Amino acid sequence: MTYFIDRRPNAKHKSAVNRQRFLERYRKHIKRSVEDAVNRRSITDMERGEKISIPTKDISEPVFQHGPGGARNIVSPGNKEFVQGDRIRRPGGQGGGNGAGEGGASNQGEGNDEFAFTLTREEFLEFVFDGLELPHLQRKPLKSLEEVKMVRAGLSRDGVPARISITRSMREAYARRIAMRAPIKRALKEAIEALEEEERKDSVLRNPARITELKADIERLQKRIEAVPFIDTYDLRYHQLSAQPQPSSQAVMFCVMDVSGSMTQNHKDIAKRFFLLLYMFLEKHYEKVELVFVRHHTAAREVSEEEFFYSRETGGTIVSSALKLVNTIIKARYPPEKWNLYVAQASDGDNWDDDSNTCREMLVKQLMPQLQYYAYVEITPHDHQSLWHEYESVAGHFPERFAMRQIVEASDIYSVFRELFKRRLSQTN
Repeated sequence: MTYFIDRRPNAKHKSAVNRQRFLERYRKHIKRSVEDAVNRRSITDMERGEKISIPTKDISEPVFQHGPGGARNIVSPGNKEFVQGDRIRRPGGQGGGNGAGEGGASNQGEGNDEFAFTLTREEFLEFVFDGLELPHLQRKPLKSLEEVKMVRAGLSRDGVPARISITRSMREAYARRIAMRAPIKRALKEAIEALEEEERKDSVLRNPARITELKADIERLQKRIEAVPFIDTYDLRYHQLSAQPQPSSQAVMFCVMDVSGSMTQNHKDIAKRFFLLLYMFLEKHYEKVELVFVRHHTAAREVSEEEFFYSRETGGTIVSSALKLVNTIIKARYPPEKWNLYVAQASDGDNWDDDSNTCREMLVKQLMPQLQYYAYVEITPHDHQSLWHEYESVAGHFPERFAMRQIVEASDIYSVFRELFKRRLSQTN
């Protein structure tokens, strides 16, 4: 009989297995609550857990029970109390029902509360980013020897128990036993034949001393055979591992944010929340992704994470300055043949007079041939301006790798983020 023992550590009085089963069963309700939580949260508390409530009627389970039994005469549809034309008296009381079993108020003081529980930080983020991924992520040629895979490279006599080769060790032990027992068995066979020959002689010719000696030899040889160990440390063989270089799926994400004067504080807050979601998503799901933060107005600068989210610098608007800086950084530090390159841009769409044409030319001729994916979000409740229309032309050239969405208010952030980074079924890594 086989026994499976779950040794995962559980918190006191809690079962990790049952909790995961519960989360999976009510995934639809939890995801709805998580989406509402993301939309109403501020930037500073995006990563904490969340208290979730599920109506009791949604967690009820069907059960088998005994029916009334016996012989019954039923006429359906219809009833025994009313006929056509009867007037039904209005129910008494102030409420529209007794509330029992519905979670509502009752004049009898009875009802059911909603079932509430708290998602941990990890569980909350798991639901937030469920079904998302970096589009078109590819395996790139090796950049350095940092990323390796340990593969089996023959056998050795030294190693740790976890890497022992059972089959090879038993084969070695079997060969050793054969080799060690073979001469002893030959001597044993000769001694037995000599004893049998001596015992077949007549009592006059039989040598009792010789018989005693042969019996002692047989007993000694049998003990030597039994003393040969079934397995010895000499027999043990271990799988030897060697580091084999692997293609790297390393990627870099350029976060480009417009901080010009036309971006109101509300626009900037929405952009920061979008990029914070992106930052958390990459941090949780990818180990080999680097982040480059770029802020721009009339000029663009590469900044630190803290300055990207909290600096108050502002000015006019020249979007092409950010694209030129991104292209310069790619040439200097991130060659496309070794890196997966991504850009996420947030702006209100306002731009200098003829700069939108420059942006289109740069994207089509320089940036997009190098990038895996470009995501542009325009934060504005108004009609689109020239930058959006020029970007539409870029999307026409690269329909699979250039995506653009509009955000009107904070409640749109999460849905737009999921649209931009949803898992593509046809994607191959």
